[in-house]
Amino acid sequence: MSYRLNLLASLLLTTCAGIAVAQTPTPTPAVPRPAAPTPTAINAPMPPPPTLDAKAWVLMDYATGQILASNNPDERVEPASITKIMTSYVVSAELAAGKVKPDDEVFISENAWRGGGAGTDGSTSFLALNSKVKLHDLLMGMIVQSGNDSAIALAEHLAGSEAVFADLMNEYAKRLGLTGTHFVNASGLSAPDHYTTAHDIATLSRALIRDFPEDYKIYAIKEFEWNGIKQHNRNALLWRDASVDGIKTGHHSAAGYCLAASAKRDESRLITVVMGTKGEKVRADMTQELLNYGFRFYETHKLYSVDKPVAEPTLWKGLADTIQLGVNQDVLVTLPRGRYADLKASMDVPGRFVAPYTKGQNLGTLRISLDGKPLIERPIVALQEYPEAGFMRRVGDSIMLWFKSDEAVQPSKQPDTK
Repeated sequence: MSYRLNLLASLLLTTCAGIAVAQTPTPTPAVPRPAAPTPTAINAPMPPPPTLDAKAWVLMDYATGQILASNNPDERVEPASITKIMTSYVVSAELAAGKVKPDDEVFISENAWRGGGAGTDGSTSFLALNSKVKLHDLLMGMIVQSGNDSAIALAEHLAGSEAVFADLMNEYAKRLGLTGTHFVNASGLSAPDHYTTAHDIATLSRALIRDFPEDYKIYAIKEFEWNGIKQHNRNALLWRDASVDGIKTGHHSAAGYCLAASAKRDESRLITVVMGTKGEKVRADMTQELLNYGFRFYETHKLYSVDKPVAEPTLWKGLADTIQLGVNQDVLVTLPRGRYADLKASMDVPGRFVAPYTKGQNLGTLRISLDGKPLIERPIVALQEYPEAGFMRRVGDSIMLWFKSDEAVQPSKQPDTK
């Protein structure tokens, strides 16, 4: 504060004397990068992803949503029973909203009974016609046993009919940003306008894990018994790889064999979607190959923490001398192992900050890039309230700003928390 007052007095004397004041331009500092941890590998070679005999596939990092590798990620494909990921997402959302309850008694209509296997070759939970089953048991039957009858019964209970429920599925799809998806049923039976993409299924899977972690735990259950019949989860990786805890298989003649999977090793989680393979073992082997590749050659780091200052430039006409700029959510990035030190961080913010500002006010953009390619963009916000100063302080700062160059603001380093 004393420095600013002394400078103000000097400027006033100089102005009154009519002496021209030469200002030295503020040098632009070099752009710092986030602090680098001890690398696990230095300039390690990065092999290409596996070559998979599938219609489409995606490898996604859960923490960031980054696509690490893919082939035909946005090609429309039939999802078969992978559809039930969306069915369960809608059920979980309606449960969370209090619109239905886990112990609701759900009527098993003839439509659900037939759709579940009576007269079809679809998977079934063997629900009894005209019986009543608790909603939670139907959710178990749909996820673990992949029961079409369970899916249809849930749809009818939540929306009155499967067709209306499909409309609800599509509304949730739009909300989640699934731009290549359209559903016409809850079970995944083949239909002309029933389609999705590998990218959309990965995005949906990430939302399911993030939004409903307790319900997601059902996907790791290996077997479920109903009506005296015990059935195993069709996701073979649950037995093969202890890090795998979901998600869903799918198959019919038009779709081929499909598998959406997720695994967590240490603090990293990956999501894979493999669509249109030629067999059960093939889809499991390809998924395992993708997971191993992702965990071996990629790593995730936290660059900046929520509510922790990224930069503290000068604040003018405010009660405080500086303004704390930060992010409104943790900034994480996934990149090839050994490349952390090569990240570049920059901020696009005003050259000067003049109060007032409100807490959380968007003031610019944080950008993270690697090899000149953008990886992440996040809003820069004010971390606190910054009210205006009194009249004299504002007048003094107004005079000082006549002689002040814009300030080059760049993000400061934060310790890495891998």
